Amino acid sequence: MLVQIALGAGLLLLNILVMAVAALALESAFRAAHPWLVAPPQRPKLLLMLVGVSFWVLVVLTIGVWTWALALHQVGAFSTLEEAVYFALVAFSTLGLGDLIPLRDWRILAAMASVNGFLSFGLLTALLVEALRQVRLAQLERRHSDR
Repeated sequence: MLVQIALGAGLLLLNILVMAVAALALESAFRAAHPWLVAPPQRPKLLLMLVGVSFWVLVVLTIGVWTWALALHQVGAFSTLEEAVYFALVAFSTLGLGDLIPLRDWRILAAMASVNGFLSFGLLTALLVEALRQVRLAQLERRHSDR
């Protein structure tokens, strides 16, 4: 049990680190693109930003799913990598279908994957909303100052 908790905590910390680095990269990209994003026409740029950030969220979540899948496969919780990826995706999304379950010795680790997914979706959604809010406020401020 302690091995599962230690490994799960390490995987959680690794995924949080990946999200933090990705968030810093996104912030740098927004800072570089800020003058372009607030210049007219603004609406198409806001839409493009939404698509881009959504893709960024998917990439970060995919990295998290693969991290857990590789760990679950490596410890022997699943016999094939395909099973491990499928389970990690179902657990990470907190869907929890139950059609595929890990070996009994790795149940706690599998539950921690779900916790990681729940945390990741929450943090990445918050970052997505904040990015959109900041850009839209800057666009509106620019529009108001141009009048």
